[in-house]
Amino acid sequence: MNTTMNNETTNTFLDFISKATSPYHVVQTTKNKLQKAGFEELNFGENWKLEAGKSYVTDLFGTSLFAFRLPKNITEKSSFRICVSHTDHPGFRIKPNPDLKERGYWKLNVETYGGAILNTWMDRPLSLAGKVTLKNSDSIFNPNTKLVDFERPILTIPNLAIHMNRSINKGVELNKQIDMMPLFSMTTTHDDKNIPDFLDILSNEIKEPKDHILDYDLSVYNCEKGCLLGAQKEFYSSPRLDNLTSVYASLNAIATIDNHKKDIMLCGFLDNEEIGSRTKQGADSLSMHTLLKKIYTSFFSSDKGFDNTLHKSFMISADVAHALHPNHPEKNDITNFSKLNEGIVIKWNSNQRYATDTEAIGIIQQICETYAIPYQKFANRSDIPGGGTLGSITSAWLPMKTVDIGIPLLAMHSAREAGGVQDESALTKLLHAYFSCE
Repeated sequence: MNTTMNNETTNTFLDFISKATSPYHVVQTTKNKLQKAGFEELNFGENWKLEAGKSYVTDLFGTSLFAFRLPKNITEKSSFRICVSHTDHPGFRIKPNPDLKERGYWKLNVETYGGAILNTWMDRPLSLAGKVTLKNSDSIFNPNTKLVDFERPILTIPNLAIHMNRSINKGVELNKQIDMMPLFSMTTTHDDKNIPDFLDILSNEIKEPKDHILDYDLSVYNCEKGCLLGAQKEFYSSPRLDNLTSVYASLNAIATIDNHKKDIMLCGFLDNEEIGSRTKQGADSLSMHTLLKKIYTSFFSSDKGFDNTLHKSFMISADVAHALHPNHPEKNDITNFSKLNEGIVIKWNSNQRYATDTEAIGIIQQICETYAIPYQKFANRSDIPGGGTLGSITSAWLPMKTVDIGIPLLAMHSAREAGGVQDESALTKLLHAYFSCE
């Protein structure tokens, strides 16, 4: 297996992941690359004066982002080609009033976000990243905000030693309120008369007065670096592969293609997929419908024309898939399973937990076969229902042909997941072809 070029691509991808530590930082890092590629930033809440042939980017509440390229010859016959992925990942968020000081230990009170595999977060170096909201004396309804990333290990969630729990290797049910509180510091290392609290530490980190801090949205993240692994470096291991694999491939595709002759190319990077997407910045909202209508009505006025455009458009929902587990192959379907380094995965579910549209699947297969992109099909075991994702949710608001695809992973929702280096390249190649072909 010749993986030299793919390894170079993977190392660049892993560097992206190291910067994309919270949904806010995913959006910031993605936006920076798009602006360097010539995308002009728009304010989502303002009227737009768009120009045919130009490229634009706009963020929604800081954790979702949209990037689109307009054709030079835009007409009412133009349609949308869309790819959506998500910016969030399972983990923990810092609660208000987080300080827990007991017997000299200083812990932080956290809430579990999404379906994390809890035991994989134990004993790892953890950090914090997100957004802090600050007072604005000039305008109450426009508070100041600042992104923060501690960029260093400051937390850990310690396991109980085997000597204190002899049955630990038989399996332990972890309590989210008791077992998952991360250790932050020791109270005894400070002057007893001047013991700080979490806001003191945060204030010092963001270089803002403590009394200016109103609130925060901070994610606990695994700050271990990603790496290549395997006898031939054919795999990679990293935090946040779900779903930064799809974000990165989508970003690379739309940043490097030329504007299409007639169709509108758009990537949506949406938040809150891991908790069901039913938020103002998630897939289960009016946000993308509003965005597409803003684009359409910049050039045309007919509501019927907009509805017709949606009907003839196409959407890829890009999110990770389950790879065949080397130690538990029985957990997969008998005939429809996916393996690492064998290409993108087309996900199928008759109950529409994945958007399963036979014509849309056929279109993706033809693109793959035309451009020699390896692909495989996946379905869950009939007695093990899988999780849903963006496709069915988004297409309920945007009725168009839709297909769910992604790359296969091992240990999905772990604090550290594993994938195949060939697959990320295949996904990028597919999305590039999807946006470029006539």
